[in-house]
Amino acid sequence: MQNNKDAQEKEALQYTTDMNGSVRCSLCNHRCHIPDQRSGRCGVRRNHAGRLIAGTYARVSAEAVDPIEKKPLYHFLPGTRSYSLGSIGCNFSCSHCQNWHISQPELMDIPLHKILPEEGVRRARSQGCSSVSWTYNEPTIWYEYTRDMGEFAHREGLKTVYVTNGYMTEDALNNLAPFLDAWRVDLKAFSDRFYRSVCKARLQPVLDTTIRARELGLHIETVTLIIPGLNDDLEEIGDLIDWVITNLGSDTPMHFTRFHPDFHMTDRPATPVQTLEKIYKLAKEKGLNFPYLGNVGGHPYEHTYCPSCEEIVIRRAGYSVDTSHLQGIRCDGCGASLPFIR
Repeated sequence: MQNNKDAQEKEALQYTTDMNGSVRCSLCNHRCHIPDQRSGRCGVRRNHAGRLIAGTYARVSAEAVDPIEKKPLYHFLPGTRSYSLGSIGCNFSCSHCQNWHISQPELMDIPLHKILPEEGVRRARSQGCSSVSWTYNEPTIWYEYTRDMGEFAHREGLKTVYVTNGYMTEDALNNLAPFLDAWRVDLKAFSDRFYRSVCKARLQPVLDTTIRARELGLHIETVTLIIPGLNDDLEEIGDLIDWVITNLGSDTPMHFTRFHPDFHMTDRPATPVQTLEKIYKLAKEKGLNFPYLGNVGGHPYEHTYCPSCEEIVIRRAGYSVDTSHLQGIRCDGCGASLPFIR
């Protein structure tokens, strides 16, 4: 991992120092106890003589201008572009991670380059983006950088997006929320056993922080990667859908995406499309208005249908988006008001 003087000296937020010089990080729900000269679970927040240092501040591994639909966000600024940044490290250790080359930086040497918060916002505006997204690896562990950039972004009229595993503490989210607009959260399963065995984390903190995100007024969309034999049980998925409807609302977009073998999980086949279709139909039966299927290009369940008249209001083909049947936030067929941020 490459560091420079600025990154090495950026003091982290969300921690306390013990009498013996160790620190207790309160950024994510691992709440790591970190001795001097050691790092937390994320690998990037390090104790230097009783000061917690955010070692990847302004250090970028990936920079791109993406369609907002790639996050995926389907009800947030549809059809626009989002300036997207990632760094390295993660506070999860998912066996099936598809960005493992940057989330697990000890596996290879990742070149990083510096983009200060003000410069990132300037680049976003110069490329005609409507938002800034922190993505590719877990943005929670980039907290100080995203908070600073979010403040600049809001001053310039840009929206901001976290593509997250949702393991941030509620206290940290409370402090970040004034600079954040959208919370695109992975709900990896509705089983604590899955979280413990596959992700080395726990389920309940993700649920609690996501409820808090809704209370704080953030736009929320969820993603669940459906893995054959691990989290594809229809009863469990039904319980997850019920939880979302009860706690986040029936208008919450839920994305159910197709797994393909990767990283340490190459012993399973790709998800059958028929499994995803069953989940979509189950979600509709339970009263979820906006389920979507992902990683199944060209499927009709990628489109947005008006719950009132059932006509297509947004048509998608990959990342190509036709919003011509959405007039503001209304269906141009029946006039129903729809839950979009535009």
